Amino acid sequence: MSHSLSKVEICAPVGSLESLAAAINGGANSIYFGAGKLNMRSHSSANFAKKDIPRVLSKCRKANVKSYLALNSIIYDDEYEEACSFINIAKELGVSAVILSDLGLMEYAHSIGISVHVSVQMNVANFATLKYLSRYADVFVLARELSLRQVSNIASRIESEELKGPSGEKVRLELFIHGALCVAVAGTCGMSLFTYGKSSMRGECYQNCRRRYRVYDDETGNEFVVDNQYIMSPKDLCCIRILDKIIESGVSILKIEGRGRSPDYVYKTTKVYSEALRRIKNKSFDVEFIKEAEKELSFVYNRGFWHGGYYLGDRSGEWSAISGGKNVLKKVFAGKILNYFPKASCAEANLQSEGLKIGDLIMIIGPTTGCYELEVKSLRIDNINFSKAKKGETVTFPVSEKVRKGDKLYILKNSQ
Repeated sequence: MSHSLSKVEICAPVGSLESLAAAINGGANSIYFGAGKLNMRSHSSANFAKKDIPRVLSKCRKANVKSYLALNSIIYDDEYEEACSFINIAKELGVSAVILSDLGLMEYAHSIGISVHVSVQMNVANFATLKYLSRYADVFVLARELSLRQVSNIASRIESEELKGPSGEKVRLELFIHGALCVAVAGTCGMSLFTYGKSSMRGECYQNCRRRYRVYDDETGNEFVVDNQYIMSPKDLCCIRILDKIIESGVSILKIEGRGRSPDYVYKTTKVYSEALRRIKNKSFDVEFIKEAEKELSFVYNRGFWHGGYYLGDRSGEWSAISGGKNVLKKVFAGKILNYFPKASCAEANLQSEGLKIGDLIMIIGPTTGCYELEVKSLRIDNINFSKAKKGETVTFPVSEKVRKGDKLYILKNSQ
């Protein structure tokens, strides 16, 4: 199965204005975001409010980036009107599509003429279900558990039957290509609900599965030892090696997981996969690029990588051996940007928490700047050159991109 590469999108996760700018700077064709409490990252530290939607959409329009609003949590009766009001706002403000998992909301969204994407929460795994739901939806985020052969079969049926969504265009397929995996099917898990009264299907997951557990035999008192200390915590999915095969299977939207992750993760993953897509288009997608791309992806937060996973027919799973991230580089907060001098292409920063020296790899993050990474080539204090500066000092250093007052300055240090 093949289709026009011009229609393939890199869809980036956005949970803040900083990560939105990072996604745009990284080359995203589309972004997905949540607002309020009715999405699967509603209780994440990175989540928008209803009042933020116009600003998000304004930035997307300026960058010619599509916007998809997630309203994909379980919806109770007393929340239905609120959910409909979100859909009304999305329609009025020009959101490209809403991501839904509730059939009632799909019916409503269809009735007012806004494009619908079926969420992975619905676990659509066969053509019959997809065909039934195509009366409401233009795009389907397919179940993560499908192999590429199964994805290709669904795509072929869409082509052969010329199956169209409400837009009048052929139904498109979307697939997760990178990021966190859940031990449960499409996040349908009760562990957090049973232990803390916080439902994963309401965006409240406490991630019990990411912890270390011991198993005991009550009768003998023996402790069972397992090979992996985190037996319910899968490694992150990483599909850079098989991105060309995923596109060949008929997938149009390549989705990166991580609305709760940091702007540098959004920037790096978006940039790497955008470059991979460019190389696939111009036939320069090769082993050397893949090796370098995987190295770049390892610099930002990850739990280790499962390269292709079940898309390749591998049902065994690979499990993380740590509770946190395995990222090679960690961000250490150093201070804040005080000024940017465009004529001199320099930034001035106050070092609040860390010293700085020539040769340091630093990152500047802000709601407009996004995520900007550079090596410190020179340092000046009171117009005098220095090789290093101490915590508490104010320094200037050259930058090749515009940064803004209030942006946060981090030093990137090796965590291995």
